[in-house]
Amino acid sequence: MPVEAGKSTVSTQSFSENIAHDEKSPERPRDDDLALYDTAIERIQLGENYYDFIAQEHRAANYPVTPGIAVRLPTLAYINAALGKGGQIAAAMLLLVAVMAAWWRRLGVEPGGRRHRVMAFALLFVGASLGLNRYFFALHELWAGMLIALAFGLHRVDRGSGGKWGASLLVAALAVAIREHALPFILLMGAMAFWRRDWKEGAAWSALAVAFLAYLAIHLHIVAQDVLPSDRQGQGWLQLRGLSGWVSNVALSSNLRFLPHWLAGPAIAMMMLGWAAWRSPAGIFGLLLYLGYGLAFMIGGRPDNFYWGAVIAPAMFIGLAFAPMGLRSLSLAARGKESG
Repeated sequence: MPVEAGKSTVSTQSFSENIAHDEKSPERPRDDDLALYDTAIERIQLGENYYDFIAQEHRAANYPVTPGIAVRLPTLAYINAALGKGGQIAAAMLLLVAVMAAWWRRLGVEPGGRRHRVMAFALLFVGASLGLNRYFFALHELWAGMLIALAFGLHRVDRGSGGKWGASLLVAALAVAIREHALPFILLMGAMAFWRRDWKEGAAWSALAVAFLAYLAIHLHIVAQDVLPSDRQGQGWLQLRGLSGWVSNVALSSNLRFLPHWLAGPAIAMMMLGWAAWRSPAGIFGLLLYLGYGLAFMIGGRPDNFYWGAVIAPAMFIGLAFAPMGLRSLSLAARGKESG
């Protein structure tokens, strides 16, 4: 997974306090990176080109310009600039409604989903409601995570007809154009399609991955033209934090942050148990997706990169609805071993 190298985007304190203070403390200072993105949006609204000023703004904020991945893709800045503050609020609300509607429909047709539909729907709202927090509308992971949740919910697997994946592909394309951390979702979608021998869908996801890599290469090339010998090198991201990297990323970048640590960690474990217990295409894909991101978070990313967890957190909560089924299966297996 491509990762950035630089300063922290958002403080844990900011994530924990901003909802309570959203309207009561309009003058509270912005986090450094959010302020940087705010400036980028404002300058685009004034008619400037993103690449004409972004390196300069990075230096002014004491952020690295190299490696080029430390400079965000321009997609979200242009979208937010076009929408304005009111449009961003409307877009966030529409996106939340779309995520909820997509999953309500998928839970109704997915094997075993209808029985747990209401609980899964409620838990999805708990996970996805963070997308309405306008303090973080400049945060790329927030939008990419909600779009991944929507793309996941829109996807259908039907071995007879080849399934429905066109809308999912388009939504995922927007997600990865906003944040490169969405690329593993696309790669897994393609891999699963090829595993099902759905060559057409697999080729479509592969083409999307190639198109994005070309877009990323162009971005890196343009950024490289503005690098100066005096620019400092970004910090490394290879940290090998282990399980704490996965758990802290998800807990601190989701509504689990309101729980004490001794509850948040087991809640994430129960989510994974639930996805494993849900014997369906969605359950298998969700298990592989979240295990894959979990492995990446265990290997890469500093503690102050916890907000990467927002890329996967919204739909991950659905797994809790299926956790009791997983616990029952484990209990039966344990008793079977004892009796045998």
